[in-house]
Amino acid sequence: MTLMLTSPAFEPGGKISSKYTCEGEDVSPPLAIRGVTDGTKSLALVIDDPDAPDPAAPKRVWVHWVVYNLPPNTDVLPENAGNEGLPAGTTTGINDWKQTGYRGPCPPIGRHRYFHKLYALDTVLPAMAMTKPELESAMNGHILARAELMGSYEKGDP
Repeated sequence: MTLMLTSPAFEPGGKISSKYTCEGEDVSPPLAIRGVTDGTKSLALVIDDPDAPDPAAPKRVWVHWVVYNLPPNTDVLPENAGNEGLPAGTTTGINDWKQTGYRGPCPPIGRHRYFHKLYALDTVLPAMAMTKPELESAMNGHILARAELMGSYEKGDP
């Protein structure tokens, strides 16, 4: 079975509800994980936006959430896991607001894409708050499988 990441809150390529954004409750969406590869010691999740600040002229990838050392038997991250529901042993990294934790979509202009990237790793990473580049460096050579779920959001969406 292939590693899969889905959400009951939005379809792949679909619109993310404002509930999970700066215009709503700004809580992390529920996510479901399937097909974790044998030999996986931990999972990592990164949510980022490659369309910042303007999809017509993107200048950088904006990181919304960095989470790693999720136990390999994790099959669900419930809604609002970013604030109250991460499994024991999970480490939260530093987003582009220079904070740990989830910060939802809040695009200044246009419809942005939000990539939820899940990695199955053959190791447990150091339990220190890393940025996305630090996490990517630490994961180098340890990725067994990868899954991705993309949703989009534009201010004013319901």
